[in-house]
Amino acid sequence: MGYVKTPQEIEAVLAVIAAPRFVNSEMLSIVVRTDPAWLAEVIPAPLVPDGDTVRFMVGRWQSNCVGNFNGGAVYLPAKFGDDSGEYVLAMYMDSDSAIIYGREVFGEPKKQAGVSLHRGAHHAVGVLTRGNVEIMRIEATFDTDNGPSITTGSNFNIKAMPDASGNGLQFDPILTIADFDVTLTADRTGTGKVKLASTANDPLGSIPVLEVVNTIWHEGDLIPATRTLATIPAADFLPYFFARVDDYASMNTEI
Repeated sequence: MGYVKTPQEIEAVLAVIAAPRFVNSEMLSIVVRTDPAWLAEVIPAPLVPDGDTVRFMVGRWQSNCVGNFNGGAVYLPAKFGDDSGEYVLAMYMDSDSAIIYGREVFGEPKKQAGVSLHRGAHHAVGVLTRGNVEIMRIEATFDTDNGPSITTGSNFNIKAMPDASGNGLQFDPILTIADFDVTLTADRTGTGKVKLASTANDPLGSIPVLEVVNTIWHEGDLIPATRTLATIPAADFLPYFFARVDDYASMNTEI
């Protein structure tokens, strides 16, 4: 390994970017009903809401591209034209490789956080922590085993970055979709609850939680294929972009 990749090394990296694999996963999800007006506020155009729920997830994975990692996310039902899926509102990981890969390839809004996931025979707890604050705690008890299955799913993300001059965004953001082939070895459902809190940079506590509608435990493999759907005018996405990164203006330690 050096500071200039050989053609062979580049070929190997590109092969992994084109065909990532996230396997032997364990994922706990709690789906709740929320306020449709809030969904319309936080889902950026050209996406539109496609339901009235929020899914909170904490999980762990092995991979062919970023090693082993733990993480969690907030997903919102959305659609673009004929494509339906989940818009990733917020995402947290405990590995820098997972953060960089997901942000630069998919456009995922990843931040670093502490992550824990514990499961017993019929019970599981997932926790995300930032700045010594538990910003998400999801807890579930499972009473139904649905057995193995093969399914699909899709995630919408938006690739964007600030301009080097500090004047807006560097380019018109890119709307991407990751289509997942999912092979589940375990699928359990039951009852659960969610507790949210905010930090100065993580407003999870402001998400309207009306009632729990589904609780899910999944184990299996996720194989994504990602494509570009559209570009978004930089000025239109600017308020959403700076809401999903930490507030740099609040972290002035200059003396």
